[in-house]
Amino acid sequence: MSKEARPSWDSPTQFVLACVSYAVGLGNVWRFPYLCQMHGGGGFLIPYLLMLVLEGIPLFCMELAIGQRMRLGCVGAWSAISPYLGGLGIASVVTSVYLSLYYNIINAWSFWYLFHSFQPVLPWSECPVNSNRSGYVEECEVASPTQYFFYRETLNISSSIDENGGVHMGVALCLLLAWVIVFLFVVRGIKSTGKVVYFTATFPYLVLIIYLIRGFTLHGAWNGVKYMFTPKLDQLANPQTWINAATQIFFSLGLGFGSLIAFASYNHQNNDFEKQAVAVSLINSGTSVFACMVTFAIYGFKATLNYESCLERMKLLLINTFDLSESDISIDNVTIWISDLNHTNPEMFSSIASKIEDCSLEAELDTAVEGTGLAFIVYSEAIKNMPVSQLWSVLYFIMLLLLGMGSMLGNITAIITPLGDLKILSRTFSNETINGLVCLVCLLLGLGFTTRSGSYWFTMFNDYGATLSLLFIVLFEVVSVCYIYGLKRFEKDIEDMLGHRPNWYWRVMWAVVSPVLLITLFIFYIISYIQGGTPTYQAWDKDLGRSVVKEYPPYGQAFIALLLVSSLSCIPLVALYELCKRKHRGQPIRQRQTVSTVSSGL
Repeated sequence: MSKEARPSWDSPTQFVLACVSYAVGLGNVWRFPYLCQMHGGGGFLIPYLLMLVLEGIPLFCMELAIGQRMRLGCVGAWSAISPYLGGLGIASVVTSVYLSLYYNIINAWSFWYLFHSFQPVLPWSECPVNSNRSGYVEECEVASPTQYFFYRETLNISSSIDENGGVHMGVALCLLLAWVIVFLFVVRGIKSTGKVVYFTATFPYLVLIIYLIRGFTLHGAWNGVKYMFTPKLDQLANPQTWINAATQIFFSLGLGFGSLIAFASYNHQNNDFEKQAVAVSLINSGTSVFACMVTFAIYGFKATLNYESCLERMKLLLINTFDLSESDISIDNVTIWISDLNHTNPEMFSSIASKIEDCSLEAELDTAVEGTGLAFIVYSEAIKNMPVSQLWSVLYFIMLLLLGMGSMLGNITAIITPLGDLKILSRTFSNETINGLVCLVCLLLGLGFTTRSGSYWFTMFNDYGATLSLLFIVLFEVVSVCYIYGLKRFEKDIEDMLGHRPNWYWRVMWAVVSPVLLITLFIFYIISYIQGGTPTYQAWDKDLGRSVVKEYPPYGQAFIALLLVSSLSCIPLVALYELCKRKHRGQPIRQRQTVSTVSSGL
């Protein structure tokens, strides 16, 4: 495809909004608050912001520069720089396919919850009546209404990955709807995507602001906000804190998937991607902190309710046991009464000692929950206790959908852009047909996540489909640019686009700091996988009403290995194929060219 024939964004603002819509996703809402909670509250912001400067912004800018200069998707861009690097682009596409398959099932769950929000009583606010109408469903009573609705009504989960079961038709229809909407968003490429991002990039902020205002007015919300901003500086001495901060920056910005290269390929050659990279990175991290405040306000509300419910149970227990009056005891002095009665009436107190609960607000706030547990259980638990809960439920799940859909636009663009760049496909099929086929294939493959064991496969893809492979892909990208292609050549390409060479900050980050951090992360993950032993997953036990740890069966472990190897193997295989092809033809190995020379001939 020639540069002249390639479409472009209508304006730089449209491009920035597309990048914001892609980068700001579900991880900002549920992954960042979890890490902030686990690693010292406000203290976690110190390594997080340092990693943003040392790793996130430089790599984000590098990918935008490559895409804008080459005006091709990730496969074409790396192949044009060197045919031996084509596998790097293919690896990004494979990883984006894995991400798209399981990411859209989250949107399907959000649709499922959204549709169930239009009821007089939210279905996860109370347990359903059992079949003989003699009481409530036992599994729900053992667990909780919110957990029961998620694990039984939404997932209809099996007890292990070995029990497949049939497709959940309700969730499958929601998945179909999610893919239809994604297709409509990308049907005309950036001409339709560019219009959609004005909504997907901005409306979630409106909902977050509404939730922030509402959250701060909830009883106990400030307990959560105070907990968030109270730093535990001892966590700064924990290497895991720094590694998780670097990992969060890395994945939150969406590096290595090929989406940023694809988006930037529709820019004009003189677009100022340098300032845009800084702006989008800061917006993304600022959104994480903002969403974290909202989450902790909601979390403080839920934790306070649980804490006060515990105190209320202890109050009733003391009143019934020691024949106290309501005026004698309140939830504010329950712990004092427990201590006093333990000393003054030890014999009578011993009869209820096993029933005494250790009510602690700090313990409630210390309970770290991430991922789907935070999004679909903790938030749902808090929403059901709010006045006009249906309204807050609708707003929340619309926000989740827009965050998820915005990220899906980037994921799918990373796949369809390289396919559209292939002349053999573009001459045979229209872009609309290619985009539709990609969405259809992903839909059919994604139906596996709607089976009874689908959530276990979802966890497998989430944990292993786009973690280690992405680290290696981005590490190979920065090494290829700085030490195979050449940093000075890359600087010259940037000068051709921006009118000036990158300053010392970009050069030092690209050449030294970012590669060292990526190598450290890569080694860490390798060691973690080795030391972790047999991979495990959380299986739902309906009798216990909670999740239990189980090991993946041999075929599950084999599939994990396939996920890890399938994308990474593209890099050496394509390089080996190109080498053999050139030797067979008797051609010398092509010398490295500048991007400006290569791109001018496209």
